[in-house]
Amino acid sequence: MVYTPRSARHGALLAGTVAVLGLLTACGNGKDVHSNPPITASGTAAPATGTTKTPGSSGSATSAASAAPSGAVSPSAPKGTTPSASGGGTTAAATSARCHTSELRASVGRNDPGAGQENFPVVLTNRSGRTCTVRGFPGAAFVSASGTQLGADPKRESGSPTTITLRPGQSAWAGLTFSNPGVSGARTATPAALLVTPPDERDSLKVAWTGGAVPVSGNSSSVFLSVFSPGTAP
Repeated sequence: MVYTPRSARHGALLAGTVAVLGLLTACGNGKDVHSNPPITASGTAAPATGTTKTPGSSGSATSAASAAPSGAVSPSAPKGTTPSASGGGTTAAATSARCHTSELRASVGRNDPGAGQENFPVVLTNRSGRTCTVRGFPGAAFVSASGTQLGADPKRESGSPTTITLRPGQSAWAGLTFSNPGVSGARTATPAALLVTPPDERDSLKVAWTGGAVPVSGNSSSVFLSVFSPGTAP
């Protein structure tokens, strides 16, 4: 065993004590730093900017409205309209170009008899300020002064309806024909007026009848109407 002087042992013990104290101090400081919890400030959050950037985007913002389902109708869109295909506006419902009874004037042209037939042009004239159309057959009925219908409703002749465009002041005509009662032997009556109903309308126009007696029953008493053609007469 090697002999160590007492002074040397005392120095070594002192140095060891200092080292241990230094180590304890260092460990205590580290514990104090890491054990402190993060400070949370009470109060309200910062106001939102109204947009949220999408991760991975190039700075573009996505608003909350973009979360609405595709195809949803905007609540600000007026009723009765349909969004256009381009998404930039609305399309209004199409209006009819048909001439209405209130826009027309009716008249009966001069008789053009031939081969035992009486032939009258029934004329409709556009008296409105817009362009409109007529297509097909008119409705017609002979009536007495009291408004009673005389005879059956006229029948329709064969023919291909065409659309007639009437600018303001223009006319279209349809033929009204029947066999001469003196030749056919049909029972007759003399109407006070002819009621004319434009195609696809419900209201009629009343025209004074000056064409004499018309067949109302019996043999060959049928009255016929043709489709409308442009103009006022054949």
